[in-house]
Amino acid sequence: MKKLIWILLVMLSFGMPEVKAQKFALVDMEYILKKIPAYERANEQLNQVSKKWMAEVDALNTEAQTLYKNYQSEAVFLSNEQKTEKENAIVAKEKEAAELRKKYFGPEGELFKKRQSLMAPIQDEIYNAIKDICDSKGYSLILDRASDAGIIFASPKADISNEVLAKLGYSN
Repeated sequence: MKKLIWILLVMLSFGMPEVKAQKFALVDMEYILKKIPAYERANEQLNQVSKKWMAEVDALNTEAQTLYKNYQSEAVFLSNEQKTEKENAIVAKEKEAAELRKKYFGPEGELFKKRQSLMAPIQDEIYNAIKDICDSKGYSLILDRASDAGIIFASPKADISNEVLAKLGYSN
């Protein structure tokens, strides 16, 4: 009986996968991005184009408000046909403004596309640098400290943000 138990234990021990300690590290994406001039330039470009497009939308909204104010002041002098015509013009201008806002700022709008085209190369470069460091140092997991919803405490020794910046060619 002892021999059978011994054989089972030996068989189980050989069948068990080797348990290894896993290495983890942190990066602070906000810190990294602030240190990359291309990111700052891209953000500035996005802010400028956003302001320009917002001015266009605001201009259409102002036109719609002006049409409405004029309509209110003239309404007593207008025939039913003229009222309908003016109301339709106001609604058309408001619709035009809403469509322009959606075109520029909607979920798949021009601002989203512009942000993707400007930021994707920077994000890819950072991702590749992190992946290279992860592969070379044997990390199993890299967490973003900037999105610290689940991180209560992390040792500064675990933060490899400066190493990522160095890999990208930026000194801190």
